[in-house]
Amino acid sequence: MSGEQPQGLSREEAARRLEADGPNQIHRAKGTPWWRMLLAQLLSPLVLLLLAACVLSAVLGEVADAIAIAAIVVLNSVVGFTQEFRAQNAVLALRALTGPHARVRRGGEAHDIPAREVVVGDVLMLAAGDLVAADGRVLGADALMTNEAALTGESLPVDKSCQPSAPDAPLAERKDRVFMGTAVSRGSGLAEVVATGMKSELGRIAHLLDTAEDNETPLQRQLVRVGRALIIACLIVVAVVAGLARLQGQGWLEVLMIAVPLAVAAVPEGLPAMVTVALAVGVRRMSARHVLVRRLPAVETLGAATVICTDKTGTLTTGQMAVRELWATDEPAFLAAAAACCDAALDSDGEAVGDPTEIALLRAAAAQGIDRATIEAEKPRVRVFPFDAERKRMSVLRADGRLYVKGAPELLLPRCVAGAEGAEAANAELAARGLRVLAVALGASAEEEGLTLLGLAGLADPPRPEAIASIAQARRAGIVTVMITGDQPATAVAIARELGLLGPDEDPAERVHARVTPEEKLQIIRAWKERGAVVAMTGDGVNDAPALRESHIGIAMGRTGTEVTREAADLVLTDDNFASIIAAVQEGRGIWDNIQKSIIYLLAGNTGELLVMLGAALLGLPVPLVALQLLWINLVTDGLPALVLVLDPPAPDVLSRPPRSPDQPMLGRDEWLRILATGVMEATLVLGVFTWVLKHQDLAHARQLAFSTLVVAELLRAFASRSRTLTLWEVGPLTNLRLLAVVVVLVGLQLALSQVAWARELLRVAPLSFAEMGAVLGLGLVPVTVLELRKLLLRTLHRA
Repeated sequence: MSGEQPQGLSREEAARRLEADGPNQIHRAKGTPWWRMLLAQLLSPLVLLLLAACVLSAVLGEVADAIAIAAIVVLNSVVGFTQEFRAQNAVLALRALTGPHARVRRGGEAHDIPAREVVVGDVLMLAAGDLVAADGRVLGADALMTNEAALTGESLPVDKSCQPSAPDAPLAERKDRVFMGTAVSRGSGLAEVVATGMKSELGRIAHLLDTAEDNETPLQRQLVRVGRALIIACLIVVAVVAGLARLQGQGWLEVLMIAVPLAVAAVPEGLPAMVTVALAVGVRRMSARHVLVRRLPAVETLGAATVICTDKTGTLTTGQMAVRELWATDEPAFLAAAAACCDAALDSDGEAVGDPTEIALLRAAAAQGIDRATIEAEKPRVRVFPFDAERKRMSVLRADGRLYVKGAPELLLPRCVAGAEGAEAANAELAARGLRVLAVALGASAEEEGLTLLGLAGLADPPRPEAIASIAQARRAGIVTVMITGDQPATAVAIARELGLLGPDEDPAERVHARVTPEEKLQIIRAWKERGAVVAMTGDGVNDAPALRESHIGIAMGRTGTEVTREAADLVLTDDNFASIIAAVQEGRGIWDNIQKSIIYLLAGNTGELLVMLGAALLGLPVPLVALQLLWINLVTDGLPALVLVLDPPAPDVLSRPPRSPDQPMLGRDEWLRILATGVMEATLVLGVFTWVLKHQDLAHARQLAFSTLVVAELLRAFASRSRTLTLWEVGPLTNLRLLAVVVVLVGLQLALSQVAWARELLRVAPLSFAEMGAVLGLGLVPVTVLELRKLLLRTLHRA
């Protein structure tokens, strides 16, 4: 920097502008009040069903059951409330990107002030390591470079100069501007503040983040539908039975005593807990596969993803520049000259400090045994001509009398008098493939003229090998992978083809988006959503945060991601690896399968209970099951197997299926038919037992045998519920040991309860003889046997 230094604002003028424009800080839009979030949790259909069960239990005087159900309601509501409350805090993290202090020139003197007091017109004094406090126009630059990856997605530091950029230049190409929240990676400079607070680029992104829409997940929508269906079914059955009771001349008190157990039977008390456990298990499994979950429903939603919009740098690629190709007649000589013209350094462990491009050259040189430290010792520097944005080259004159030069080919090739034959064509060919090209030359004096070209290096951030395999796997799973990056279009398309994201003849228009702004990212996400896609979005920079919030599943990078991005995301990749996303998709699809089969298991049991009560009413029989017995079945002998059913591992074919439609119901026509058929089978069995025993023994014995038969039948049926098409032996009885243990223990407990006096009195049943226990076990095997034989029969018919 040279010439007259800017004096900056006076203290009085700065104070006036601060009063007029307000502090230089990021504001957040007013969020949803906490009480509304909590109320929304309590008003979901499933929670209302549980509240109804809680009230009914209290009315019946069963305080312990009422407390247990209330605890489930509180637990699920607190978890949901906490997740939604945390999701509102993403904008707060933006404040961490505005430095606590800034160095400005006011009245010709340097001052350290709080960043919030920076105003338009202030002159920022920037040095390496500083966080830029506001958007500014560069007034002077001495090798000034800033890291803008958080704003633009551009992986390399950006040279800054006073040379004006085009007014409509993309953010990544505004070389005469510095931006709030970016970091000075090299050099020093002065910048006049042109925008502060919410008027800065960072503030604009904060506004987009506030206006981006949160999405209800497919699982949440489907559970609401299931809850509504249960409420309707409950009301219809209760009304029918109550009407029949009245027609039979029973009083209102008797009707109430019949209707209350029916309502209890209709409520699957274990359902919310089962869903929470399923998602929590998914959290643990995903953590083992390098995915941390911030929002539970996202665990399952990822399994429904049809489109994954992903950043390039660090996710699909390694995140480190590397020499991909050399155009040189003598590669060792080329690399030795390149290493002699670098300021970066490698230590003995391979750790690097300095410019990413120079680090790539040093690593390529080290692979051939060329060490910069040795060069420095043997041929010390005499003079250095540093790189800047105008010269686009760096030269080092060493003690051997040679000038080592590296820089942009378009500026260096015209200065070469030898070795440049064919270089223009090679440069064009390398650049067309998305490589960043550097030329290296030698000179005989300090003058950067009459040089001898040693060759060209094509550098790029190389693809991760595992990303190539994962993109192919995603394609087989019916998932479209879309690259969204701040890099140049040629670079993006070249990497996309190398990754297999684009086929040789495929148009990049839909799948590759380069030089993308935060607004354009939102537009891309919204366009896919309008087409009915379930969209996952990955990102690491502040510029990604609004799109992460807008997408169905926001995925932040754990290593390179900003705090803003992590706060806005649903999932965080601890290894920044695209392959981990596909692993998480596999787990997500498995979770949907497990939740679906557990819901079918629960509702088939509830249907059986309702039909038992309805059938008895139609036949004019006494109530076969009292409310406390139904609560025992729903909370313990149905609820616990359902909780461990969700521990099943994903099916082997889960990634070979196409993604399910986001509108696909959790329970479609086939599922409801299976629930009804299973319920009818169990109800017929239990009513038959109840009717037969009632003819030969008292009501207490009839209830005990009906109660125990229903419990054992439902417990054993859990084995048939593990797969829709495979028998227990094909799935593997030992692949879910917890389920095996739960069923064995609960069957034993159910039979043992009949031998304990206080338990018999509590459940209003009679003792069972050993012969009756054997009969209960035999009868309980009927439903599971029928369901397993049905699988074999359907498979045989399908093959025929």
